[in-house]
Amino acid sequence: MGEAARLNQDLGADVIDINMGCPAKKVVGTLAGSAIMRDEDLATRILRAVKAAVSIPVTLKMRTGRDHANRNAPRLARIAEDVGIAMITVHGRTRDQAFQGRADRKFIYNVKKSVQVPVIANGDIESAADARDMLRQSGADGVMIGRAVYGRPWLIGAVSSALRGLPGAGRAPTRAERHDIVQVHYAAMLAHYGSELGCRIARKHLGWYLTREGIDDEVRRDLMRDDSPRRVQDRLTRIYDDLERCAA
Repeated sequence: MGEAARLNQDLGADVIDINMGCPAKKVVGTLAGSAIMRDEDLATRILRAVKAAVSIPVTLKMRTGRDHANRNAPRLARIAEDVGIAMITVHGRTRDQAFQGRADRKFIYNVKKSVQVPVIANGDIESAADARDMLRQSGADGVMIGRAVYGRPWLIGAVSSALRGLPGAGRAPTRAERHDIVQVHYAAMLAHYGSELGCRIARKHLGWYLTREGIDDEVRRDLMRDDSPRRVQDRLTRIYDDLERCAA
């Protein structure tokens, strides 16, 4: 972990974030992600090794604990603060919950009151109203938005603007604007990863976008199987043109 942190710092990273929050079975099965929370000695060694390896800020993301009977996030937060971790993000579910039930906003307050470093609250934030309620119940210094951004990359800016009381806050992009966002995002992925890999990586993003638009599953799957970027771009244009005609 320390060597990985050094390599990323050398590559230009501005911050190193240690993820002890992932609940995925394939991750937890290798004793990574949120499984690390079960072993506080190991967690401490990892935090110390990474902090000692770099000069840039190191942050930590975690869950409330392994299960409801072992919610040790406040204790781990204190350990992290003692090590010199700059900020802590807490997802308000246990590992065993995965993404079931609701994030426990009030429990995050137990972490916030345990440390002096900034605490960021995460879980079930899909709107500015959710963000305000999370901040109120958790006492956190900020919020992190995760799955709700799938197919809605503008959501973070919209919530941030609403919380700041900026003019026009909360206005969702029009369908034409959403089409532009999809096309720009797709082109950016192709440019960054190359045509072949970019086309594959883009599929999940296109799926999220089109699911938000209510596109039929068969149409969505057929588009995501297409390995020609030009055809995909043309088909996206036709899909959004059809949506505009249906709405007219």
